[in-house]
Amino acid sequence: MADPAFSQPSMPGPQPVEAARSGPPNAAGSPSSAVQIKPGFDAADGIFKFAVTACAVGILGLLVLIVYELALGSSLSWHAFGFKFFWASEWDPVNEQFGAVPFIYGTLVSSFLALLIAVPLAIGVAVFVVEMCPRRLKAPLAFFTELLAAIPSVIYGLWALFVLVPILRSLVEPFLAKTLGWTGFFEGPAYGLSMLAAGIVLAIMIMPIISSITREVLRVVPQHQREAALALGATRWEMIRVGVLRNARAGIAGAVILGLGRALGETIAVTMVIGNRPEVAKSLFAPGYTMASVLANEFSEATGDTYLSALIEIGLALFLVTIVVNAMARLLVWSVTRGLPRGAHA
Repeated sequence: MADPAFSQPSMPGPQPVEAARSGPPNAAGSPSSAVQIKPGFDAADGIFKFAVTACAVGILGLLVLIVYELALGSSLSWHAFGFKFFWASEWDPVNEQFGAVPFIYGTLVSSFLALLIAVPLAIGVAVFVVEMCPRRLKAPLAFFTELLAAIPSVIYGLWALFVLVPILRSLVEPFLAKTLGWTGFFEGPAYGLSMLAAGIVLAIMIMPIISSITREVLRVVPQHQREAALALGATRWEMIRVGVLRNARAGIAGAVILGLGRALGETIAVTMVIGNRPEVAKSLFAPGYTMASVLANEFSEATGDTYLSALIEIGLALFLVTIVVNAMARLLVWSVTRGLPRGAHA
């Protein structure tokens, strides 16, 4: 027990920083931990909250307004054809007979073909950049890959029209007809302007998107997954396949669906090379049409009210499909990243 004679007397002086910041004691006797805010800041906070809330609500309101206007503009076509519009294949503006099947078919086939070409290439680039690329080459390779996404679509269309289409017409399509013509997908005259050309252009355009998102998803896979696979004696390929790709598969699927959303809505480049013929053909050498390209080609030429309403209904269908596809992609990417700690991707 300490002797009171040797106890230090309390020295007057400034209070400690913690005590000074704590403020006066409250009713219970303990210092208040709340930060005192000047009354003038309350109005500024209210204005700021109202502004950001208005921005958020404005985005939702804009989305609702777009859907409402498209639904209102397509009401005439909807009352005239009903659900028959989505499984009829006749497109005759003169007799006002409209069906969306050729455009839905062309959109699905060209987008699927683009994914078939772009997905393996994009995933391969992402895996190389994250797992195998030398450090000094990672940034340049990622930059040039993403640079493809910044090129305007009309530039892709011009390149495809003057470079890709002649190559397809003179070299690629005759070779495919000779070797794979028995499948029925590569037969008929080699026009060059075809569903195949549209699929290849779309593949080049969506590859940077899929590769960029896949690269970010691979980076958030915990490092201990790789170390555990290597510690068990796995080769680098087995480590990537089991420890990395398997854990990132949901995010990669989200990246693929986002690329699909871009392919579904692409207009100018596809319009320039697809041939723009409203028919359903099995061969990829045949010209086709997509929902986006028919809007670009014929919207300014629509003279009758029913004709215009049918085009607007195609636009409404394309808009809703794009929203659903992007929502699915976001959900898949969120499902693979929600359980990771903050900063794990660094």
